[in-house]
Amino acid sequence: MDCVFCRMIAGEEPASIVYEDEAVFAAMDIVQPGSHKVLVMPRRHVADIYELGEDEAGALFRTVPAIARGIKRATGCSGLNLLQSNGADAGQTVFHLHVHLFPRFSGDGIVFDWPGDFPARPELDRMAEEIARHLDA
Repeated sequence: MDCVFCRMIAGEEPASIVYEDEAVFAAMDIVQPGSHKVLVMPRRHVADIYELGEDEAGALFRTVPAIARGIKRATGCSGLNLLQSNGADAGQTVFHLHVHLFPRFSGDGIVFDWPGDFPARPELDRMAEEIARHLDA
């Protein structure tokens, strides 16, 4: 398997490392170098979020807030976007789970109208029940 993230983790590919431990690796995104975006990923090659074990998920998502606070302090951003996009449907060519953390500044183009056009409460309740029925034991 040829995975650029696995090569970065192994030290075979250059990476601007933000943080690493035995479970998690975080580095600057080279595709958008001026964005201050950090990619956070499990060290083990995991194709998508559904393959994460409980311990791996815990390690990954315990690390995210600390890195987010570091980005905020370093950039002075007004907020942070978190995005997990992986797989062919997301236009990805590297199938190694990675979470994008990127700063958002006042005036950025991502705007949500509030209140918006949301489903009625019974519909939200139905969706919540459907998802809950499908949760792992």
